[in-house]
Amino acid sequence: MAIKDYLSQVDPARKELMSSIHQIILDTCKRVKPEISGMMGKEMIQYKIGGEFMYALSSVKTHMSLHMMPMYYSAALHAKYSKLFNKAKFGKACINFTKAEQMPLDAVKALMKDCAKTEDAVIKAFEARKK
Repeated sequence: MAIKDYLSQVDPARKELMSSIHQIILDTCKRVKPEISGMMGKEMIQYKIGGEFMYALSSVKTHMSLHMMPMYYSAALHAKYSKLFNKAKFGKACINFTKAEQMPLDAVKALMKDCAKTEDAVIKAFEARKK
C-alpha cells in the first residue's frame, strides 16, 4: 500500500493532522524512507533509515500514535517533550493522542528536529545490540 492510500483511509477527522505530522517527519528527518508495515499487530507508516525502524505514525480505533526510537534512547528528550505535550499520553517511545490540540504542530516540528539530531546515536545503539 502506498503512503497516500494509507492516509486516504484514515478517519476524515484525523486525516489533516496525520498528513501534517507525516510531512513534518519527512521535512525534518531527511534520511528516512517511509513505508507501510506492520508493527504491534497494526499497519502503520514506518520511517526507516538504512532499513532500521526509527519512527512510526499510526491511526487505530481509539487514538493516533507517533513512535520515536530517539525518544526511547534519550531520557532528556522524553522529559522535555512530555512536558510540552502534557495533554497527550506518553509511553517510553511514543505519544498517543486523539485530538489536534494534543499535538501542536510547532512542538511536533521541534520534537522531530531534536530527534533527527540523535538518529546517528540510535543507529549506533542498534548496531551495538546486533554484535
